[in-house]
Amino acid sequence: MLVYQILKGKSPEVISVTPDHTMLEVLRLFRDNNIGFVIVGRSPGECLGTVSERDCCNAVAKYGTEAPLMRIADIMNLSVPTCSAHDVLPVAMAIMTERRTRHVLVMDGDALAGIVSVGDVVKHRLEEATRTEQDLHDYISGTHYH
Repeated sequence: MLVYQILKGKSPEVISVTPDHTMLEVLRLFRDNNIGFVIVGRSPGECLGTVSERDCCNAVAKYGTEAPLMRIADIMNLSVPTCSAHDVLPVAMAIMTERRTRHVLVMDGDALAGIVSVGDVVKHRLEEATRTEQDLHDYISGTHYH
């Protein structure tokens, strides 16, 4: 399976924040949208960095009670993992594993095509395993087999 095939089943909306948002504003955005990761940019499509729930936890551990009011520019991750929309899924999985991240930006050339999360990967791997199991069952039992 190619990475862009996962994106076809997801909402095309990519939520982003500006560098001037506070961590508290971003955490509320996470809560309100049931997400844990955003892109940081000054305009739509721009990516200066990213912020995840883990980045927020690390900021609280480092800066204490000051962290929630800090600007995202001061805590965002500047090292953004990416893959190509035409990569096979194991490439995205390897990037997540090597970089110890739960999200990878998917690029189509220089343009952002979307975001793939570890949850997306698990969902699609589970669907593949279920289809394979059903195909084997059908083959063994002789049903739906042509």
